[in-house]
Amino acid sequence: MKILVVGSGGREHAIAWKLTQSPDAEKIYCAPGNAGIADVAECVPIKAEDIDGIADFCVEKGIDMAVIGPEVPLSMGITDALNAKGIRVFGPDKSCARLEGSKAFTKSFLMRHNIPTAGYKEYTDAESLRKDIGIFGFPMVIKADGLAAGKGVVLAEDAEAAETAIKEMMEDKVFGSAGNLVIVEECLTGIEASMLCFVDGKTIVPMESAQDYKRIFDGDKGPNTGGMGSYSPSLIFNEELEQEIREKILDPTINGFIEDGLDFHGVLFIGLMIGEEGPKVIEFNNRFGDPETQSVLMRLDTDLLKIFDACIDGTLDQIDIQWSDRRAVCVVLASGGYPGSYEKGKVITGLEDVDEDIVVFHAGTAFRDGKIVTSGGRVLGVTAIADTNDEARAKAFANVEKIHFEGAQFRRDVGSINTH
Repeated sequence: MKILVVGSGGREHAIAWKLTQSPDAEKIYCAPGNAGIADVAECVPIKAEDIDGIADFCVEKGIDMAVIGPEVPLSMGITDALNAKGIRVFGPDKSCARLEGSKAFTKSFLMRHNIPTAGYKEYTDAESLRKDIGIFGFPMVIKADGLAAGKGVVLAEDAEAAETAIKEMMEDKVFGSAGNLVIVEECLTGIEASMLCFVDGKTIVPMESAQDYKRIFDGDKGPNTGGMGSYSPSLIFNEELEQEIREKILDPTINGFIEDGLDFHGVLFIGLMIGEEGPKVIEFNNRFGDPETQSVLMRLDTDLLKIFDACIDGTLDQIDIQWSDRRAVCVVLASGGYPGSYEKGKVITGLEDVDEDIVVFHAGTAFRDGKIVTSGGRVLGVTAIADTNDEARAKAFANVEKIHFEGAQFRRDVGSINTH
């Protein structure tokens, strides 16, 4: 089978790496890929948002399956466009992609189907929102409705911070059109966790749990990022909690999809807050999470390509998905200055020195003059697997120390529960 993975980050590297382990994967391409993905797939210089270019490539190369990594092309309708060309796609269509493309759409869905989530209110003009500053108390959760690369959420600690966020989102348009509609939510407290689920239109199967680290500094301090690391399984999960999530969230979600005519095929990423009132949904995403995928796929024992096939075909209930009992930890090395402005082109050294059982997933790397250099905010995901969480943490951090580039920064508390 010829496969095209669309995207260029650590998530796509993890997906391509796992697909190479399938005996049915004859050839893997990645558009556009990165310096690390080039080790496991043939990278082609087509941007993820170039839907026509990707469609033409799929037809030219006889691609059997396209796997869509990022949220933007999904929201643009890449699945619909490729399906129209007769190409099988792992990833939801444009209608279902609204679950990530619009926070208001998702909040409405959650409320309509009685799925636990935070209370909220929508705003389309700044003055109305200014009058409601502190409506749910502080910190005030302010979200740009549309896609904002994982950064369109502000936790305003006081009225002054809220005013700044309102101005930036709704008037300065720092997130572009994503800020045309803004959502304000009550602030949920507890421990965040992520649950990635395979969905085939009528069946939802959760993957092993994971936890990520969104803020840039140790102890969950500083601005939000796309994610500074992850580990799997989450230390807070047990059978009782998983059963509660199944009954209160997963079953109502898949039933809601069917009831609303959302024919979802792909991965549903559910961001959860585990608090005193039980699990509540923070957000839905339409694709594998990043960097949760790096930890989760390290522990997958079943052929990923067979799972993708089943999700597309609607036969997920016939697949027995098996997971390793071992623990995985992924520590992200980021560029200095991230998530603000940062320099690119820093030479990376030490990649050849990491232990053989360590997988370094590339997120923002490129080739220049025969060397691997930084090309993004999140650069590498150093990922270890071991029998215990502590062992996996120790292995990951020991290998992080072997890799160097100017300005590199990372969190030292990844894999620890007491920082959330």
